[in-house]
Amino acid sequence: MGIENVTRGTLVADRARVATSMVDRTVGLLRTPVLHPGEGLLIERSPSIHMFFMRYPIDAVFLRADGRVAKVVSKLKPWRVVWWARGARDCLELPAGTAASSATQVGDEVRVVDRS
Repeated sequence: MGIENVTRGTLVADRARVATSMVDRTVGLLRTPVLHPGEGLLIERSPSIHMFFMRYPIDAVFLRADGRVAKVVSKLKPWRVVWWARGARDCLELPAGTAASSATQVGDEVRVVDRS
């Protein structure tokens, strides 16, 4: 699936996965040795994340239930925590620098699109 920033008219990810189960949400990107440009992971029901045992930095885009961006944490390094993103329901994890390159900012509308 893809993730687009409707407000800016940019593609945020063209190969994103969705973590819906408790196991997928807990494991997140830990088993992903590298997150390539265009990839991403949408973690449902996750207004906070940790970077314990991660090997690389990411951009974390926290989304409200209506798809609006509540918070952007750019270049979040391993072994860090985002305790709570106020108003967020989900977290979109992206390669570091993706938020800047897609011009994604707080208040933007982000939408999941079927790319099949």
